[in-house]
Amino acid sequence: MLADSQLLHDLHRFAYNPAGQAVCVYGDPAYPLRVQMQGPFRYGVLTPQMQQYNTEMSAVRSSVEWLFGDVINSFKFNDFKKDLKLFLSSVGKIYVVSVILRNAMTCLYGNMTSEFFDLRPPTLDTYFG
Repeated sequence: MLADSQLLHDLHRFAYNPAGQAVCVYGDPAYPLRVQMQGPFRYGVLTPQMQQYNTEMSAVRSSVEWLFGDVINSFKFNDFKKDLKLFLSSVGKIYVVSVILRNAMTCLYGNMTSEFFDLRPPTLDTYFG
């Protein structure tokens, strides 16, 4: 799926800050390491700094997973294992609409992720603007 998505290619082409420095996403240990895709330290003896990095980044990565849980909990029909069937439902469209609606709810009421990072969600006007 990663190869089909062209994500690594797009990151290599576009993932740079205004100063031209590479920026990266932090991924699951299963993803390959690249300049623009980082993951936890996983080989050999880990230094205390490496262990601390892994611990702190794991907490951030878990917070991203909360968002997927928000979508599933808010729109139960997105529970792929139970309800959605590939090639029999418009799975992608249903999920995207659910995410947009969940984001709108976050704009109105906040969520665990915005609280964790102590960030105020955008207004609905800003989100849909």
